Amino acid sequence: MSDALAPTLQSTLGQVRIVSSEAGRTAIEYEVGPQMCHSGGVAQGGFVCGWIDAAMAHASISLMPEMTPMSLEVKVSYFAPARPGRVIAEGWIERRGRATCFAEGRLLDSEGKVLAKGSSTIRLIPREAVEASARRAIG
Repeated sequence: MSDALAPTLQSTLGQVRIVSSEAGRTAIEYEVGPQMCHSGGVAQGGFVCGWIDAAMAHASISLMPEMTPMSLEVKVSYFAPARPGRVIAEGWIERRGRATCFAEGRLLDSEGKVLAKGSSTIRLIPREAVEASARRAIG
């Protein structure tokens, strides 16, 4: 498959749009498709984790666009199943240091019910260093 036809991370996760982004907070809307679900029409937990993780990462980028967030640890607690339809992942920064920040997030259904909550420890690495490392790894 050529790179032009390869799905993006956003399309794989079913991202519809960034609902809001302000300093230290982000909300992203996702479409839960049947291809993301297992038995009984329940979204696979990895997608739920990915949606919350992406919102927390975007929240850190909103504060420091020159840094790339790298998750050191992610914890997700699942309260109710995510089913096909629209969901909103919210992420915010609880505490920020020079090289590390602590984020929290949650996933809401279309009625505002909390389906899952998450937290993450994020290492902040200068974007230039991450991009240089990727170029060396590729070729």
